[in-house]
Amino acid sequence: MPYVYEELKPRVFTETGSVMFTHIRDRIRRLLRETGAIAMGAAIGDCTGDSWTMLACVDRLVELDELREVGQAARGQDRVFVPGPEWVAV
Repeated sequence: MPYVYEELKPRVFTETGSVMFTHIRDRIRRLLRETGAIAMGAAIGDCTGDSWTMLACVDRLVELDELREVGQAARGQDRVFVPGPEWVAV
């Protein structure tokens, strides 16, 4: 089964998904303050659960303009992100 964000997006809005989303968002914010850019592997590195949902959480942050993807990686875990226009450093 290939990763298709639009099909997996509803998982982000479940109770489990929202907890995962918040965890990933907070980790990304912390790492972006430290480094300025983050790879997908680092963004979800300490998270547990369904890996497709983890990817959907990151893509939701892109959709919300909190993250912006840089370039095009061949593999999903190699994708790189920088702060987007709606990113708030907290």
